[in-house]
Amino acid sequence: MKALRLVLLVVAASTFPSPVLAQRYSATRDGEIVRLTDRTSDIVVSILPSAGNIAFEMRVSGENVLRFPHKTIADFKAQPNATGIPFMGPWANRLDEQAFYANGRRYAFDMSLGNVRGNIPIHGFLTTTDQWQVTAMRSTGEGAWVTSRLDFARQPMWMKQWPFAHTIEMTYRLANGQLEVDTAITNSSADAMPVAIGFHPYFQLTDVPRDEWTIAIGARTQWRLDANKVPTGETIPIGELFPNPSAAALREYSLDDVFSDLVRDAMGRATMSVWGRKQRLDVVIDEGYRSVVVWAPSPSGTGRGGQGPSPPGERNFICFEPMAGITNAVNMAHRGTYRELQTIAPGATWRGRFWVRPSGFGK
Repeated sequence: MKALRLVLLVVAASTFPSPVLAQRYSATRDGEIVRLTDRTSDIVVSILPSAGNIAFEMRVSGENVLRFPHKTIADFKAQPNATGIPFMGPWANRLDEQAFYANGRRYAFDMSLGNVRGNIPIHGFLTTTDQWQVTAMRSTGEGAWVTSRLDFARQPMWMKQWPFAHTIEMTYRLANGQLEVDTAITNSSADAMPVAIGFHPYFQLTDVPRDEWTIAIGARTQWRLDANKVPTGETIPIGELFPNPSAAALREYSLDDVFSDLVRDAMGRATMSVWGRKQRLDVVIDEGYRSVVVWAPSPSGTGRGGQGPSPPGERNFICFEPMAGITNAVNMAHRGTYRELQTIAPGATWRGRFWVRPSGFGK
């Protein structure tokens, strides 16, 4: 009888897969928060669709590689800035006037609406919106993902400022130890729409302080900036700022700089990296993104780069910002000083992807 029981146990074990092996990935909801988990790689990504669809946490072996300076989720929702992976649209970074140009026409912002501010408007007005709607959430043996959709045309105050009807679909996908951020924009207006979006991720390492990090910038060209940090139209080789772009000591720099002519591999992907003692983050960017802004202000307030002198402070982060075009791309393209502006034809879809690849975490 004991032998028969043993045989039955062996048959059962071979017939039914192990729960651990069958559940490497999961996609779950905890109230407003969506969590994607890769148990084999020990990664958990947390996203808050109701606060700009920001991925605010990416824990790798317990260490958060995304800056989160808030004490609670409530604090984060109340002031969801300088954290995680925020989306910037309908334009990223700065414009040089209170207007933008498209298809040969000037579109002036209505400053009385309050969603565009300042003489140099920055980062659009979608970063913290609560209008994202989750349309899919799933996990399989291949990964875990969540897709959210933003219907721009449903908001009259948005259309007043940027009169191009479009939808944005963003998918966070966790698979094989890396996070993919996949963005698709479909133009439903009658005219071609310029693509000027970007992301502003705040990355951090935890094994050594910021001034002991080393960075690699996969680009060939740097844009000179004016006093408002808007490109002048003049470019210089990246080597004038980084003698060795593949290994630069971050402690020497205080960066807020725009780069293009990205160094791409056979798949058309460019890589920006930061590493400490053992920990490393590679940010891999596909061809949808033509530019990268690197923002890494120095804790001392001094150093080479476009940030300029600033008061000392806690700045244990670096931002590798994938951008569809350089800062002020729409206006510079109109004036003929930028030639890589992308547009979406009526009814067509633009797509851009980037990946966050951690390594060296854990024991």
